[in-house]
Parts: sequence; structure tokens; C-alpha cells
Amino acid sequence: MSLLKIENLDIEFDNRVNKKQKVKVLSNINLEVEEGEIVAVVGESGCGKTTLGKLIVGIHKQTKGNILYKGKEISKLKKAEFKEYRLGVQMVHQDSFAALNPNRTIFQSLSMPLLQHKIAKNKQEAEEILKEYFAEVGLVPQEQFLYKYPHQLSGGQRQRILLARALSVKPKLIVADEPVSMVDVSLRISLIDLMTKMNKKYNISFIYITHDLATARYIAKNGRLVVMYLGRVIELNNIYDAIDNPKHPYFHALLAAVPQSVGKRSDGGSKELPLRTLDMPSIINPPSGCKFHTRCPYYTEKCEKEEPDLVKYKGGYVACHHVEKVEQERLKSKVI
Repeated sequence: MSLLKIENLDIEFDNRVNKKQKVKVLSNINLEVEEGEIVAVVGESGCGKTTLGKLIVGIHKQTKGNILYKGKEISKLKKAEFKEYRLGVQMVHQDSFAALNPNRTIFQSLSMPLLQHKIAKNKQEAEEILKEYFAEVGLVPQEQFLYKYPHQLSGGQRQRILLARALSVKPKLIVADEPVSMVDVSLRISLIDLMTKMNKKYNISFIYITHDLATARYIAKNGRLVVMYLGRVIELNNIYDAIDNPKHPYFHALLAAVPQSVGKRSDGGSKELPLRTLDMPSIINPPSGCKFHTRCPYYTEKCEKEEPDLVKYKGGYVACHHVEKVEQERLKSKVI
């Protein structure tokens, strides 16, 4: 049984400009996450990655479909089961400053859930628990960080505090939403290494949300990659097959556009894919059929009329009417 299973998930929001119109932000999302697995979710800004993460942790509620945690639909959980779910599924946000109350010390913010959920009997016990996890994330001496306010700490230190906060309630799954995008490049690898250490030591599953393919490949080197475009999953595969042999033309184009250093290209040696247009359509008024057809060089009438399902193909999954043709053309264009 999967730790987390998402089935046929949709979510709609009200259009702020046109109150009568609904905006479908996610459409027909299907995904399973196993215990101890790392899944990287990549895509352009506005594709629905963060919304998916917020749905998983219960910040938003789906319009349609199911989110199952340990085999049970989260909307039907009893009070005690829902408490277990809220503790078991944690989120590490992109903006570490916004995620911490500026009027409270770090100890005041982080001890509250420990006391509220009776993980700690008193403040002294809460302090001991937090010191243990601060040491885990490299914040030592712990007293130097526990009683400071968020503005007195660096971005990298605040991000480690968010990881310690998530760890302190002993979660089964952490949704990390762009956790390293707002810290210095020099600190990114150390933070990702910290998350992989947590994954191995505590068998915590991670859903790592990012627009950065390099960090996605680094953290999910033994996991899977989910590629999203305009609210849909268009490709899903293990990380190496996905990057070395992209099946969907969008992901092919995305990989080919990434600047490469000397050596083997991460897209398996494919040449740049000439898109019909560089402009990404609006999720408020998306194209009919395949959402990528307005940009895709393999476009046919069928693409405009029919939305492709995410189907199994050579060990992975892809949503494309012309996947075989795309693969043949990509192999022909390999750089020798």
C-alpha cells in the first residue's frame, strides 16, 4: 500500500476578475508516493506545482478526486486519524521568512505544535526535543538560534529551522516547495544533502517541488520525476530515464534549453527543439485538447481536439498523442 495516493484530482478556484468563471488549476492528477521515496515535481511557474503541494498537506481542498493517506481518503478521516495525518504530512515553504512569525522567537513558534499535540509535556521537554533536531540540521550551538527572532537569522539558517520544525513532529512525508530557491547557491547543495540524509535516516518520503532541473536530479537520484504543464502531469518516470530519454516534447524542449557545461548533455544529447511559440498559454484560458499543442512542433489536428491521457510507455508514463514519433525524431537528432 502506498503512503500517499492521488486519484483523478482536480481543483478549481474562482476567477477574481470574472466571478462567474472558474479556473481549473489542476486537472486529472494521478500520483503515488511510497514510504521512503523521493519524488521531484518540476515545471514552469504557474503550472500548479505549489497548489498540488498545498492540496497534499490539506491547505486546499480538491474539487474532484481523492487523496489517500495510508489507504484512507483524507476528507473522511476521523478526528484522531486526521490529527495523525496533519502531523505525518509536513510542508517546508519556499519563503522561510514568511513561514515564521516575526513577533515570536524561534522557540515560541516551534514549541507550540509540540505542546499542542502533546509531543512534549512542558516547555523544558519541548526545548530538549528542538535541541535534538537543531543538532540534526546543523544549527549548533542550539541556544544561539532557539531564542532569536526570524529577522536575526540568515535565509539558510531559517530554512534549516523549517526542516527542524518538520522533523520535530516525526512526519512520514515532507512536501518541500522550492526549499532552496531563496538561499545562496553555495548553500543549496548542503540543504539538499540534509534532506537526503533525513530521507535515509528516518525513512521520510519527500515530494520536492522545483523549477530547477539540476536540484531535482540531485535530490531524486534514486527516485522519480514528475513533469507538469498547465495543471497536468505530462510525464512521469524514474529520474535517469526521464532526463536521458525524455518522451514528451515539452520536457524534451525544457531539457534542451538548459545551459550545459562540457560533457554529456542531460537530455541525452538532443538538439534544441524548435517550438511554434515561446509564449506559455494562460491557465485562466488554456488551449483545448493537449495544453502544449500551441507550442508543439509535432502538432496535428488531433492534438487540438483531444486531450491525451497519461499512459504507460516504456517503463514510464507520458501524455502525448505522438510519443513514438517524438521519440524517433529525438533519436535522429542526437548530437554525435
